[in-house]
Amino acid sequence: MPVARSPLYARTAVVTGAARGLGAGLARDLSRRGARVALLGREERTLAEVSDTLPGESACWEVDVTDADGMFRAAADIRARFGPPSIVVANAGVAEGGPFAEADLAVWRRVIEVNLVGSAVTARAFLADLLATHGYFLQVASLASMGTSPMMSAYCASKAGVESFAHALRAEVAHQHVGVGIAYINWTDTDMVRDADEHAVLRELRGHMPAPARKVHPVAHVADRLVTAVERRRPSVYVPGWLRAMQLVRGAMPPVVTMLSRRELPRLAAAEPFTATGLLGAGGRADQAAGPAAPIP
Repeated sequence: MPVARSPLYARTAVVTGAARGLGAGLARDLSRRGARVALLGREERTLAEVSDTLPGESACWEVDVTDADGMFRAAADIRARFGPPSIVVANAGVAEGGPFAEADLAVWRRVIEVNLVGSAVTARAFLADLLATHGYFLQVASLASMGTSPMMSAYCASKAGVESFAHALRAEVAHQHVGVGIAYINWTDTDMVRDADEHAVLRELRGHMPAPARKVHPVAHVADRLVTAVERRRPSVYVPGWLRAMQLVRGAMPPVVTMLSRRELPRLAAAEPFTATGLLGAGGRADQAAGPAAPIP
């Protein structure tokens, strides 16, 4: 009996933040299902290494997602090489942790710019293609979109912002037959999460979560769930699945987190003082080394 082809076969897919971690995992899964994959990120050599491992046709573009001119140039190049993309995954993201009172505001701002502004620039650069192909845009969000976590103010603010942005975009383009999905994910086994565990404040905060909430999930599992959501043009996908239930109680999360933090943070700070982490993970360090993109006009 013949095996059914994936709906992604011979379609062009764009993945931002594709040099490593979840972005690289998404690129691999999309390629295995027959898509032509355009990998975008700030590290050309690492992107090329990922591209070389893909089973199908792919190419990479070194670009900062906050650089509107660069993203529009990349979109034109991808269109010329592969045809108009019908799948765009806004995955690029960075994080930092530590007390807001000690935050380097340049680093704090960079998290907002990459995660929120970069997602909007990505959508804008490829929106004409998605309109032409009646395509699908997947915004990678987080459990942080629904609530809050102390010591992660920039990340929480940015992920709440991308959720709201994706909801607004979905309503705006639904009548034009463009799908917009939101991926709510929790801890995923990327260098950013492993780096977070090297910092006492973030390691302890995760350690005090309920067991299901602190579990770290393999990249391959998360990528498979997200790409299946792309195939089915789902408006939302939750990994792990229990995150869906959090939508029902999200209004109660901030006061509960505040109550627990009032009790736990003084004890944790007494054991080891909290300090700012800077950008987390190899991707964050590479982003910091490369410096910010040119201002958005």
